[in-house]
Amino acid sequence: MSTVFDCRDDAQILAGMRHARQAIARGELVVLPTDTVYGIAADAFSPAAVQRLLDAKGRGREMPPPVLVAGPEMMAALVESVPDAVQKLIDAFWPGGLTIVLPAQPSLTWDLGETKGTVAVRMPDRRVALELLAETGPLAVSSANLTGHDAAIIASDAQEMLGDSVAVYLEEGYSENGIPSTIVDATSLVGTEEGETPAVRILRQGAITREQLEEVLGDLLEPAEKPDETVSGHVPDAAPAADSVPAVDAASAGDAGSPVDEE
Repeated sequence: MSTVFDCRDDAQILAGMRHARQAIARGELVVLPTDTVYGIAADAFSPAAVQRLLDAKGRGREMPPPVLVAGPEMMAALVESVPDAVQKLIDAFWPGGLTIVLPAQPSLTWDLGETKGTVAVRMPDRRVALELLAETGPLAVSSANLTGHDAAIIASDAQEMLGDSVAVYLEEGYSENGIPSTIVDATSLVGTEEGETPAVRILRQGAITREQLEEVLGDLLEPAEKPDETVSGHVPDAAPAADSVPAVDAASAGDAGSPVDEE
């Protein structure tokens, strides 16, 4: 039986956070607010919990979830390295709506799905999410919806779709904009092969615009392939622009690879 806590109510927030921590520790699922859309979260280091998340959404392992972190230090422990250009992106846009794909730290004992050795990482800009992440550590988080349905922008919408597959719902009102994060592939900045030109590639345009990225990256940002990459408004997660992005093989940044599910 699921439990819903209204985190706008001071009388409920402490109990809600406690129940959420306990649920994550048991390998169960939690729906939480983020600054983009509501997310469904699991312990990133529990393969069974990650599989439970994928099953709840109706996803396969070819759509591995990204990982939310409480800050850059937590991210640094998950990736092979943090290039200078990526640090500039972090300084400019975290916490916020930018997800960064990098080669994962090879020593990590986790199983997010078919990631091709990469991990997509984001620091959200929402108090409840950050407080939970600070206590649980990294969480695998996907948009809180069934595959083919709109991403939830309020916890009650997520509950209608996910029901008792989720142990705890943390309600904090509507998402600020309902626009998914922008996702960039920075894998070519780490261990570029001979003849390759390092570049950061936009995999999905969302909350952070190309113009904002260009201001930080300059010529390191790969030119646009399409005249308009912008995702505006609330889009169904069945569309690649809303809820999925290629997980990139670090050895081949030009290869789209297998998809990654994203909030």
